[in-house]
Amino acid sequence: MDLKAGLWQQQTMKLAMTQELKQSIELLQFNSQELTAFLEEKALENPLLELHSNFVKTMDPRVQRFKKTKSNHNQDKENWIEQLAVSVQQLDDYLIQQVPANLTEEEKRIIFYFIHNLDENGYLYNVDVTQIAQLFETEKETVQEQLDLLHQLEPAGIGARSLQECILLQLERLIPANELAEEIIRHHFQSFADKKWKQLAKQIKADIKDIQVVYDLVQTLKPRPAARFASEKPAYIIPDVIVYAEQNGIHIQLYDESVPAIAYNEVYANKLQTAGDQQLGRYLQNRQQDYQWIKRSIEQRKETILKVTKKIAERQPYFFQKGPTFLKPMTMKEIAEELDIHESTVSRAVREKYVQTPFGTFELRTFFASMIKTATNADASSEEAKAAMNKLISSENKAKPYSDQDIANLLKTEAGLVISRRTAAKYREQLGIPSSSKRKRYD
Repeated sequence: MDLKAGLWQQQTMKLAMTQELKQSIELLQFNSQELTAFLEEKALENPLLELHSNFVKTMDPRVQRFKKTKSNHNQDKENWIEQLAVSVQQLDDYLIQQVPANLTEEEKRIIFYFIHNLDENGYLYNVDVTQIAQLFETEKETVQEQLDLLHQLEPAGIGARSLQECILLQLERLIPANELAEEIIRHHFQSFADKKWKQLAKQIKADIKDIQVVYDLVQTLKPRPAARFASEKPAYIIPDVIVYAEQNGIHIQLYDESVPAIAYNEVYANKLQTAGDQQLGRYLQNRQQDYQWIKRSIEQRKETILKVTKKIAERQPYFFQKGPTFLKPMTMKEIAEELDIHESTVSRAVREKYVQTPFGTFELRTFFASMIKTATNADASSEEAKAAMNKLISSENKAKPYSDQDIANLLKTEAGLVISRRTAAKYREQLGIPSSSKRKRYD
């Protein structure tokens, strides 16, 4: 073996990812919000890049103006009703308004401490009366009195330290009182929640049907008493693509109104060109190249998303014509091969992108469903199996609900779908359906 040192030339081929290519790939996987943020950041860096939007009123990030015109003032007056709908009363304020005015300063400090330490659901976790008494240098009885006072405020169940206590606080307010329900929740909560009702019925010497009545009553209570005070506004999904199913076929339209359009700032460019500065000229050239790259990347992004969506529609026509239950098995690899692009490109194109259909708005990833076999050796999607399972369970005899093995057997005999008991359990959990023991009723 020759181990002598020396210099040799070797010619190799390798794929080098340029900075522009890397950013172009990132641009494809951006959702609408991420793309908008990216463009706004670029507008700060590049004075030749202007942003225009018909969907959302945007502001040039380089210029901040605060004007209050007469027309805007009139518009604000006209929209006051909509503004009222948006405002949400805070939980803290609502509870403080109910605190009696005749409390001492010490008592007020304690109950206000409790109120300000509630979580978003209205619970007081990790609260120890002894520690609070030491914190405020007072008696435990005084702290306990303020905790009891908090439990008397609205909404019922507020200030509970556990789900069990939350339910119990609500039961204690019922008129007439339900003593069996209070006893079960207070002393046998875990057995009740686990639906070990036969054992529980023997233990408390009650009819199992009466326990079913207690269960139905508890279902009407609120496990999250402060839920209606949530201050977060609902998130609205803006589709990236709209699909219309009409008699003459399926039509696809790219919806990019939520993303600002870019434009070239001719006025600013002309000012830089007439300056005659060589260094300024190089700067202008770099900014022009940057603008052209962003423009090409956005157009390529639109083209790729539209192309992938069209291919999905070609492969899933019944979904758009008849509904989600007709979703057929399909993989990203199949779409990539038909479009002659890499599978990772498809994955980036559908990442956090949404399509509006006649049956609702869905994430593009929804259309890539796993494959299962049917009794006739044909292919079916997991969504078909879930839909058939949901229909099967909704019509079952609740006194004798189907086990996971029963579901697997019935799907094969009635729907021709071949799945194992374990797969049936997995699909049931994904649908949020409890097990057969917890679906059973004792009417």
